[in-house]
Amino acid sequence: MSTSQSSPYRVLIVEDDFRIAQIHQQLVEQHPRFAVVQSCRSGADALGWLAANPQAVDLVFLDVYLPDVEGLSLLWELRRHHRQLDIVMLTAAKEVDTVEEALRAGVFDFLIKPIQVERLQNTLERFLSRRLMSAQQREFSQEQLDQALAGLASQSPIPRRVLPKGVDALSLQTMIQALERAHGPLTASEIAEQTGTSRSTARRYLEYLVGSGMAVVAQSYGEVGRPQRLYQKTSAPS
Repeated sequence: MSTSQSSPYRVLIVEDDFRIAQIHQQLVEQHPRFAVVQSCRSGADALGWLAANPQAVDLVFLDVYLPDVEGLSLLWELRRHHRQLDIVMLTAAKEVDTVEEALRAGVFDFLIKPIQVERLQNTLERFLSRRLMSAQQREFSQEQLDQALAGLASQSPIPRRVLPKGVDALSLQTMIQALERAHGPLTASEIAEQTGTSRSTARRYLEYLVGSGMAVVAQSYGEVGRPQRLYQKTSAPS
């Protein structure tokens, strides 16, 4: 199941409350690289729709509590029949047993309701970064595999410190790689297009790189009254 650079990643929402499902759809579709293709209100509906459309989804947002089946049971059912899917569990519960079983089933992420907008966007960015990395690699080194599994940018010159809120290590590595591949300075819009992120997201990461000494920025006045910030990777981190 693959998505081209320009096509959005396809999301299935499994949530029995249609109002909450609509809210989650609005939050997901704030990101330009994701589109909700279907919402299902029960486990049976979800399994039936996926059986009829086995290649139509990349990412599933699955509620733990459904009217006809426990979300964890449905999670294992999806793992048996749709192993290609990435799954994010959604729940108002915080029980350790529930979280541990979801992790054993290989969920991509686990979000506690009510979902924080920034936390959801971080999940989408990490998903996007991992898909982009997989598309660019034929083989993984141990360091790259560690990065994909744990979100650690171990091959990059990212300082070993806690990243600020809204900056994810794996997404940051994607931005650095885009700057490294560039033959000259790029705008935030150009970086966004190359990495498949929104312009505001690219700008946030690029400004972090500038502030950390890993990139430099210059103003361009190609159009009267429309100065642009051009970003370029530094030769070595400060």
